[in-house]
Amino acid sequence: MPRSALSTQHSALSLSVQYAVQPDTAPSRPKFRRWVQAALTRDAEITLRLVDEEEGQALNRDYRGKDYATNVLTFVYDDLPHLAGDIVICPAVVEREALQQGKAVEAHYAHLVVHGVLHLHGYDHENEAQAEEMERMETQIVTKLGYPDPYRAMGGGD
Repeated sequence: MPRSALSTQHSALSLSVQYAVQPDTAPSRPKFRRWVQAALTRDAEITLRLVDEEEGQALNRDYRGKDYATNVLTFVYDDLPHLAGDIVICPAVVEREALQQGKAVEAHYAHLVVHGVLHLHGYDHENEAQAEEMERMETQIVTKLGYPDPYRAMGGGD
Protein backbone atom coordinates (compact mmCIF):
# COMPACT_ATOMS: atom_id res chain seq x y z
CA MET A 1 0.00 0.00 0.00
CA PRO A 2 1.39 3.44 -0.91
CA ARG A 3 2.42 5.82 1.84
CA SER A 4 0.24 8.85 2.45
CA ALA A 5 0.86 11.53 -0.15
CA LEU A 6 0.11 14.13 2.50
CA SER A 7 3.48 13.90 4.20
CA THR A 8 4.97 17.19 5.34
CA GLN A 9 8.51 16.20 4.39
CA HIS A 10 10.05 17.71 1.28
CA SER A 11 11.24 15.18 -1.26
CA ALA A 12 14.02 15.76 -3.77
CA LEU A 13 12.51 16.41 -7.18
CA SER A 14 14.04 16.40 -10.63
CA LEU A 15 11.28 17.84 -12.83
CA SER A 16 11.46 18.38 -16.56
CA VAL A 17 8.58 20.23 -18.20
CA GLN A 18 8.22 19.69 -21.95
CA TYR A 19 5.93 21.77 -24.15
CA ALA A 20 4.89 19.93 -27.32
CA VAL A 21 2.21 22.66 -27.37
CA GLN A 22 2.31 26.06 -25.68
CA PRO A 23 -1.27 27.07 -24.83
CA ASP A 24 -1.98 30.57 -23.51
CA THR A 25 -3.36 28.99 -20.35
CA ALA A 26 -0.30 26.85 -19.59
CA PRO A 27 0.78 27.27 -15.98
CA SER A 28 4.32 28.38 -15.23
CA ARG A 29 7.06 25.89 -14.46
CA PRO A 30 7.17 27.04 -10.81
CA LYS A 31 3.44 26.25 -10.48
CA PHE A 32 3.90 22.80 -11.97
CA ARG A 33 6.79 22.22 -9.54
CA ARG A 34 4.71 23.40 -6.57
CA TRP A 35 1.83 21.08 -7.48
CA VAL A 36 4.08 18.07 -8.04
CA GLN A 37 5.97 18.70 -4.80
CA ALA A 38 2.69 18.98 -2.86
CA ALA A 39 1.80 15.38 -3.73
CA LEU A 40 5.25 13.80 -3.39
CA THR A 41 6.26 11.67 -0.44
CA ARG A 42 9.61 10.53 -1.77
CA ASP A 43 12.36 11.53 -4.15
CA ALA A 44 11.28 11.58 -7.77
CA GLU A 45 12.43 12.11 -11.32
CA ILE A 46 9.44 13.23 -13.38
CA THR A 47 8.88 14.53 -16.87
CA LEU A 48 5.70 16.54 -17.29
CA ARG A 49 4.77 16.85 -20.97
CA LEU A 50 2.04 19.04 -22.47
CA VAL A 51 0.76 17.55 -25.72
CA ASP A 52 -1.75 18.29 -28.45
CA GLU A 53 -4.89 16.20 -28.87
CA GLU A 54 -3.34 14.08 -31.62
CA GLU A 55 -0.41 12.97 -29.43
CA GLY A 56 -2.69 12.56 -26.41
CA GLN A 57 -5.05 10.36 -28.41
CA ALA A 58 -2.19 8.24 -29.81
CA LEU A 59 -0.73 7.66 -26.34
CA ASN A 60 -4.12 6.83 -24.83
CA ARG A 61 -4.90 4.45 -27.70
CA ASP A 62 -1.49 2.76 -27.74
CA TYR A 63 -1.09 2.34 -23.98
CA ARG A 64 -4.64 2.12 -22.66
CA GLY A 65 -6.64 0.94 -25.67
CA LYS A 66 -8.87 4.03 -25.54
CA ASP A 67 -9.01 5.94 -28.82
CA TYR A 68 -9.52 9.52 -27.62
CA ALA A 69 -7.42 12.28 -26.11
CA THR A 70 -7.70 12.31 -22.33
CA ASN A 71 -6.79 14.96 -19.76
CA VAL A 72 -3.84 13.21 -18.03
CA LEU A 73 -1.84 10.02 -18.50
CA THR A 74 0.78 8.69 -16.11
CA PHE A 75 3.61 6.35 -17.03
CA VAL A 76 5.50 4.81 -14.12
CA TYR A 77 9.05 3.68 -14.95
CA ASP A 78 10.42 2.89 -11.51
CA ASP A 79 9.32 3.19 -7.92
CA LEU A 80 12.47 2.09 -6.09
CA PRO A 81 14.55 3.69 -4.71
CA HIS A 82 12.79 6.78 -6.05
CA LEU A 83 9.81 7.43 -8.28
CA ALA A 84 10.47 7.83 -11.98
CA GLY A 85 7.87 8.46 -14.64
CA ASP A 86 6.12 10.73 -17.08
CA ILE A 87 2.91 12.68 -16.64
CA VAL A 88 1.31 13.69 -19.94
CA ILE A 89 -1.29 16.45 -19.97
CA CYS A 90 -3.43 17.52 -22.91
CA PRO A 91 -4.18 21.25 -22.45
CA ALA A 92 -7.01 21.27 -25.01
CA VAL A 93 -8.85 18.62 -22.99
CA VAL A 94 -8.03 20.33 -19.67
CA GLU A 95 -9.37 23.66 -20.91
CA ARG A 96 -12.52 22.11 -22.38
CA GLU A 97 -13.25 20.18 -19.17
CA ALA A 98 -12.65 23.24 -16.99
CA LEU A 99 -15.17 25.21 -19.04
CA GLN A 100 -17.73 22.37 -19.03
CA GLN A 101 -17.32 21.83 -15.27
CA GLY A 102 -17.31 25.52 -14.33
CA LYS A 103 -13.78 25.36 -12.91
CA ALA A 104 -10.85 27.72 -13.16
CA VAL A 105 -8.38 26.32 -15.71
CA GLU A 106 -5.46 26.70 -13.28
CA ALA A 107 -7.32 24.78 -10.56
CA HIS A 108 -8.06 21.97 -13.02
CA TYR A 109 -4.38 21.79 -14.06
CA ALA A 110 -3.37 21.64 -10.38
CA HIS A 111 -5.82 18.81 -9.74
CA LEU A 112 -4.65 16.78 -12.74
CA VAL A 113 -0.98 17.19 -11.85
CA VAL A 114 -1.71 15.98 -8.30
CA HIS A 115 -3.77 13.12 -9.79
CA GLY A 116 -0.83 12.10 -11.99
CA VAL A 117 1.65 12.22 -9.10
CA LEU A 118 -0.61 10.03 -6.98
CA HIS A 119 -0.65 7.49 -9.83
CA LEU A 120 3.18 7.55 -9.72
CA HIS A 121 2.89 6.67 -6.02
CA GLY A 122 0.79 3.62 -6.92
CA TYR A 123 -2.68 4.97 -6.22
CA ASP A 124 -5.44 4.09 -8.67
CA HIS A 125 -9.19 4.34 -9.16
CA GLU A 126 -10.09 1.00 -10.72
CA ASN A 127 -12.72 0.22 -8.09
CA GLU A 128 -14.92 2.26 -5.77
CA ALA A 129 -12.73 1.89 -2.67
CA GLN A 130 -9.59 2.91 -4.57
CA ALA A 131 -11.40 5.82 -6.19
CA GLU A 132 -12.70 7.10 -2.84
CA GLU A 133 -9.21 6.95 -1.29
CA MET A 134 -7.57 8.67 -4.26
CA GLU A 135 -10.26 11.37 -4.44
CA ARG A 136 -9.93 12.02 -0.70
CA MET A 137 -6.17 12.50 -1.06
CA GLU A 138 -6.54 14.67 -4.17
CA THR A 139 -9.07 16.87 -2.41
CA GLN A 140 -6.82 17.29 0.65
CA ILE A 141 -3.77 18.19 -1.43
CA VAL A 142 -5.59 20.49 -3.86
CA THR A 143 -7.44 22.38 -1.13
CA LYS A 144 -4.21 22.70 0.87
CA LEU A 145 -2.76 24.36 -2.24
CA GLY A 146 -5.61 26.89 -2.07
CA TYR A 147 -7.90 25.57 -4.81
CA PRO A 148 -11.51 24.42 -4.40
CA ASP A 149 -12.47 20.77 -3.92
CA PRO A 150 -12.06 19.39 -7.45
CA TYR A 151 -14.92 16.93 -7.02
CA ARG A 152 -17.55 19.21 -5.50
CA ALA A 153 -18.59 20.69 -8.84
CA MET A 154 -18.30 17.33 -10.58
CA GLY A 155 -20.30 15.33 -8.08
CA GLY A 156 -17.81 12.45 -8.01
CA GLY A 157 -14.62 10.97 -9.44
CA ASP A 158 -13.02 11.49 -12.80
